[in-house]
Amino acid sequence: MTMANNIPIDDGPDISRPVKTPPRVSLYALGISLGLLFAISFVLCVLFDLLFPEYAMNRVWAPLLPGFSWLSWPGFLIGLAESFAYGWYVAVIFVPLFNFFSSRSTKAAQS
Repeated sequence: MTMANNIPIDDGPDISRPVKTPPRVSLYALGISLGLLFAISFVLCVLFDLLFPEYAMNRVWAPLLPGFSWLSWPGFLIGLAESFAYGWYVAVIFVPLFNFFSSRSTKAAQS
């Protein structure tokens, strides 16, 4: 604040110390990213099992993917959809927690 003819003049916001905004994660961006990551990983695992049946991992997936059955189109599509949904599940839990704690840590650092 400066003085002109003994009248205070507001110079605007104090820009000498920039205000940090907390980093935020987009639910949509992370949900799509993780969903696609898990779905692509599922497809790669199916291809791996088809190429190297002696090292097949499909027995591990059965308890994690309800309705999944090996070597059938319905089983493949259900596994693909559930893998994508698991990615969204992680995002729905992670994003609000990250945004909450990120904003709290930024506020604590500024005070």
